[in-house]
Amino acid sequence: MTARVRELLQYRELVENLVIRDLKVRYKNSILGFLWSLVNPLLLMLVFTVVFTVMLPNVVIPRFPVFVLCALLPWNFFNTSLVGAVHSITQSGHLIKKVYFPREILPISVVFSNLANFLLALPVLLILVLVLGGQWTPLLVWVPVVLAVQVCFTVGVAFILATLNVFYRDTSVILEVIMQAWFFLTPVFYPVDLLPEWKAVLGLMLPVRRLVYIFNPMASIIATFRSIIYGFTNGSPPAPPAWDFFTRTAVTSVLVLVVGYWFLTRYSHRFGEEV
Repeated sequence: MTARVRELLQYRELVENLVIRDLKVRYKNSILGFLWSLVNPLLLMLVFTVVFTVMLPNVVIPRFPVFVLCALLPWNFFNTSLVGAVHSITQSGHLIKKVYFPREILPISVVFSNLANFLLALPVLLILVLVLGGQWTPLLVWVPVVLAVQVCFTVGVAFILATLNVFYRDTSVILEVIMQAWFFLTPVFYPVDLLPEWKAVLGLMLPVRRLVYIFNPMASIIATFRSIIYGFTNGSPPAPPAWDFFTRTAVTSVLVLVVGYWFLTRYSHRFGEEV
């Protein structure tokens, strides 16, 4: 695996070219081109501001549009990355059969192209924080760290899904259902405080909130984004992530990345036959 990582680094220019290609294809023949990466979050910000401050004001959670967007932008990055990465190998059969290159480059390029869109949308979120009465704090330096953890987790899951889809094309269909369920199981539109702290299931008392964070790394990642950008629903200002909480999330993300990379490299020699 160490040799594969060194080889992957030698192909970093190919990753860059594939990311640029994906972005160009995405905005091909559009009038605004790459500006859509800014227009989309601007429109989203406008809709959320109007709906949740004028039409349906949320008096329980202050600055509700910021509360939601702090979670929705990372979630959209995660969701679009997986939906695109699951097809990244099967749709590149013409390349796989003709040219040798590390196959893991394909899902990586999809994740990184969506990362570029996320980075373009992030300033819009930060502007919304100021517009709705919040403030920027030095804790924003944590954003790249949290984002790096999310990228590790996303790439690891992308490796697994892209590999499974080569052998089982039902993976992409099942993924749509899984992502919908995953979205509602992740506190994007609601605070995790709405969940019961303990719940009796089949006679056993389960710590529901704790299990949400343990079995759903995206819930932990979103909670960390909120704590450093938004703060808390009780009006408390932004705070740094708890070291134990964030360390567990980071370790989980790295493990998923390693397992996903091992899984892809183990079966990559068969991709040419299957696609």
